[in-house]
Amino acid sequence: MAEALIRAGHLTASEWAATLGQSLRDAEMAGEPDSEETYYLAALDALERIAPVEPTALAGRKSAWKAAYRRTPHGQPVTLDTTRS
Repeated sequence: MAEALIRAGHLTASEWAATLGQSLRDAEMAGEPDSEETYYLAALDALERIAPVEPTALAGRKSAWKAAYRRTPHGQPVTLDTTRS
């Protein structure tokens, strides 16, 4: 995702590196273990910090994905229902 944002010109590689680094430092300061899950969550946090999306829109999109996940039968792909906005 970060690479796509960089290629599209929404942010620079330096901005991404600085933001991801800060997210990783924040996780370390919070006592999180050095693990793949921690890195994933730090990368997600960094994307949310730097993404060109308003916080209320981001919260709405997260809510929509959670609802889509809950209504999707096991083994089926999770998709957003674009008619529900």
